[in-house]
Amino acid sequence: MKTHLLVSIGLATAMLGGSLALVASGTVAVASSEQGMAQKLAGRATKALAKRQGDAAVTLAEQAVALAPRDAGYRTLLGRAYLQAGRFASATQAFSDVLAIDPADGRAALNLALAQTATGEWVAARQTLSAHAARISDADRGLALALAGDPGGGIALLSEATRDPAATATMRQNLALALALDGRWVEARTVASVDMSPEQVDARLVEWAGFARPQSAAQQVAALLGVTPVVDRGQPTQLALSAPGDVVPVDAAPVAVAQAEPIVVEPVAQPTRLATVVRPAITFAPRQEIVQALPSDYRGSRGMDAARVRMAAAPMSPAAGGYYVQLGAFDTQAVARTAWRRLTRTVPRLAELSPQGMQASVRGTSFYRLSVGGLARRDAASLCNRVRASGDRCFVRTHAGEQLAGWTRPERLASR
Repeated sequence: MKTHLLVSIGLATAMLGGSLALVASGTVAVASSEQGMAQKLAGRATKALAKRQGDAAVTLAEQAVALAPRDAGYRTLLGRAYLQAGRFASATQAFSDVLAIDPADGRAALNLALAQTATGEWVAARQTLSAHAARISDADRGLALALAGDPGGGIALLSEATRDPAATATMRQNLALALALDGRWVEARTVASVDMSPEQVDARLVEWAGFARPQSAAQQVAALLGVTPVVDRGQPTQLALSAPGDVVPVDAAPVAVAQAEPIVVEPVAQPTRLATVVRPAITFAPRQEIVQALPSDYRGSRGMDAARVRMAAAPMSPAAGGYYVQLGAFDTQAVARTAWRRLTRTVPRLAELSPQGMQASVRGTSFYRLSVGGLARRDAASLCNRVRASGDRCFVRTHAGEQLAGWTRPERLASR
C-alpha cells in the first residue's frame, strides 16, 4: 500500500531524496577542522539515509549542525533525517530554520508544509504553501494542499497542471488521489483509469479508501514516506538557530553551558523545600459537631428535607461545567466538519458530544474554531488527553461564545 499512495517524484525526492551535493549546498570552503568534521558527518548521515537508517542519520546530522549551525544544507539534511525517523515535530523545527537562513528554498518550504500536516497544523501548512507558492510546482503544491485539508484547492491546481501537454501519469495519479480525498470517487476512478487497467484501478481505489480515513494526523504523511511516527519531544534546544551575528566560538561553549544550567537551576526551583516549610505553619483545630437544641414542639418537613437534599446534590453533577476542548481552527466551517468526522472516528468519546463552533478573526484572517464543551474542568482535561493520544492537538479553555455547529442542527430538529 505504501508504494502506491503517493507517486509524485517531486514530493518523494523533496522529502527523503537528495545527495551529498544537496547537503553541501549551504556550506563555504572548509576553513577549519570543525567545518571539515561537519562535512564528514553530513556525508555519513546521507549514506545512512540511503540505507533508511533514520535514527543513525539523525545522530550524525545533529552533530554536523552543532558544528556548523548556520549551514542551510546541514539543517536540510537534519530535517530529512527527522522525517525518515518519524519525528515530524522536530522536522518542522528543522525546516523552519532552513527557511530562516534561506527564504527562497522552495523544497524546504514543501517539506515544512508536509511536516506541519503530519503534526496536525493544517492551517499553518496551507499558509506555508501559500507564502512559497511561486517556488513550488503546482503539481506538488496541489497534492500537499489536499493533504493539508484543502482538497478543493489542491484539485484546482492539479487539474490545471494536468492540462499541460507535458503532464505525466504521476500528475494524473496525484489528481485522482486528491479527488479521492475529497470524496469524489467516480471522478477519481475516471482519472486513474487513464493510465491503469480496470483491475489496477480497483486495487488502487481500495488502497486510497483506507488512506482517506486516517486514524491520526501523522498517518497519511507517514504512509507516503513509509515511516513509523514516534513520540517526538522536538529538536534539541542547543541546535536552535541563533542570530546571524553570534560569535563562532559559541560552538564549543554550549557543552559547558548546557551542563551548568540544570545544576544551578534545579536546587533553586525545588518545590519540595517550599512545601515542607509552609505545611507545618497551617494547623487545623480538631473538628467538632455543634448541635443546636430544638424546641419541644418542632416538627420536621419531609418535603423540605428532600428539596434540601436535591439542592445540595446538584453541584456534584458531572454534567455541568463551563470548560471547552478546542479541537482546531479551520479555514471554513466545511473544513471543520471534515475534521470533526475524522476526529469522531479516532476518538469515539467525541461522537457522544455536540460539536460547537464560532467564527474568529486573527490579524484580518477569519477562522472557524471547532470545540466541544459544557464539561467540568477534569472531564475536559481527560478528553483533551485522549485527543492528544490519538495524534491530534487540542487545549482546554472556558466558553468563548461558540454555538452548536451548523451542520448538526437539521439532524437535531429531525430527531425531535
